Amino acid sequence: MANLLLLAAAATHAVGEAAAEHGAEHAEPVAFGFVTPGMWVALSMTVFIAIVIWQKVPGAIAGGLDKKIAAIREQLDAAKALRAEAEALRAEYAAKIASAEADAAAMVEHARHEAQAIIAKAEADTGAMITRREKMATDKIAAAERAAVDDLRARAAAAAAAAAGQLIAAHHDAGADKALVDGAIAGLAN
Repeated sequence: MANLLLLAAAATHAVGEAAAEHGAEHAEPVAFGFVTPGMWVALSMTVFIAIVIWQKVPGAIAGGLDKKIAAIREQLDAAKALRAEAEALRAEYAAKIASAEADAAAMVEHARHEAQAIIAKAEADTGAMITRREKMATDKIAAAERAAVDDLRARAAAAAAAAAGQLIAAHHDAGADKALVDGAIAGLAN
């Protein structure tokens, strides 16, 4: 319809220019004696606008725009929610990383203290073991010395007993034995 109006306007303009070129004035057409072409255009525009309003075209356009606005608003709200969720996840993972780093540092420090405690205990145990082994060696040496002394005493006693037996056998006879036996019996009676 707009194309028709443009064509009509162009034709009117072309006719007016052609008449002006030939030097003739052209009378403007009038319908019913008072309706000029400008009035027809105004009337047709008024009818067109009335039909558009009667068919509720502006409401449909506004409704479509409102739907688009609502869809865009929903997308913006979803994007905001996703951004907030991403920020929360980032903060959560940052906290987890910080916690893991703190835990790792605490584990390293704990391991260092345990290692120092184990080293100190090993040094103390080594010192105690060395002292115990020294005592055991000293005890073995003392036992060996006592065993050697006891063996030496036993040999000396055996040698003295053998020598005394030989001396007694050589110097005592049966009469001397009788006197010794009688003296021993008399000593028991008392």
